[in-house]
Parts: sequence; C-alpha cells; structure tokens
Amino acid sequence: CINIHPSLLPKFRGASPVAAAILSGSVFSGVSLMLLDKGLDTGPLLARAQIPISARDTAGSLTAKLSRIAAQVLLEVLSYWVRGELTLQPQDEAEASYSGRFSKKDGEIDWQLPAVDIWRRVRAFNPWPGCYTRWQGNQLKIIEAVPLPRGKGLGIGQVVARDEEVVAFGITTGEGVLGVSKVQIEGKRVMPAAEFLRGQRQFSGAVLPSN
Repeated sequence: CINIHPSLLPKFRGASPVAAAILSGSVFSGVSLMLLDKGLDTGPLLARAQIPISARDTAGSLTAKLSRIAAQVLLEVLSYWVRGELTLQPQDEAEASYSGRFSKKDGEIDWQLPAVDIWRRVRAFNPWPGCYTRWQGNQLKIIEAVPLPRGKGLGIGQVVARDEEVVAFGITTGEGVLGVSKVQIEGKRVMPAAEFLRGQRQFSGAVLPSN
C-alpha cells in the first residue's frame, strides 16, 4: 500500500509534519511517497518532492501547496510503478525526527519566548489551533505577524502602538518585538490590527499575560 506523507521523510514523521516544519524554522518542506510498514512513517521511499517554505506560509497555505505537489508526484510514481521501474529507498534512521499532535493549549502565547519563535507559532498554528493571548478576559488570536527588533525600556508582553497602517502595533517578547498586522478577538471577525487598535484605545500600553 502506498502512503503520501507531507514532509521530507525521514524528517517530521508523525501527526503534525507541516506545523513542525514551520516551527523548526525549516526553509524547505515536501512530500514523500512510501510503502507502508509496521512502523510510524518508516516504510521505504518511492519518491520525494521538495518545495521552499516562504516567510508568509502558514500550515494552511503550505498544506495546500503540498497537496498539489503530491497529486503530481503520485501520477508520476504510479506510471513507473506499473512498469516495474521504481527502486525502493530505505529511510535513514539517523536523520529521523518526529512530530506529535498539538492541542488548543499549545496555541497560547508565552511572551517570554523570542519574537521569531512566536512568529513561527503564529504561522504553524494557522488555521488550527490558532495562536492566541488574553485581553480583558477574551481570547485574542494573532492571525498575521512579523518579528521586529526590540525597543528599549519595555517590559515583556507590553503592547506598543506603531505609526504604521499594516503592522499597527507590536508586543514585546523575551527577544525582539512581535509586530502584529491581523487579529481576531473572541466572537468577532478577523480584522486588521489598525482597526482593532482604533476600537480598543486602551489596548496600547497594556501588558499581556504569558501562559
């Protein structure tokens, strides 16, 4: 039986390979076609195809790209398979890594982490479970963000308004600032950060909790 796995095996075996690739800071992802065996994504490889991970890719967008690539590779592999022209390639166990399942709790932001790590989590946990913090008792999802250098004299988790329309505010982290461009407050639609800030003036200067 042929299986398609959305990673460059033996990297990121397991349940959440796309999110794991983004979280790790990998610059490439891909799909692997393999024969099933008794292990967890350990079967011999039929083919692999590699694509770059862009700085704007989320788990959702990267999964869509990989699905398109997988369909193309599967057609090619099947044509070789029926002619008996494929050579099986065993996986290198020395290069193996694993990705576990994530829960909703994994999406809660710890502002003690570096901005780059939080930025990767925002992308890796989009669309699920989402990357969020708390504001006035409500869940505030960070939908789009970018890491920025840190300003001086600011406490961790502090919201700082920026004189920009797109990245309208930043939140200080353990290292650097997370510049935020899109958010979603609990019960509301996704909106630009600038629109949210205009409606929540008291948000600027607030200190957000770490999990």
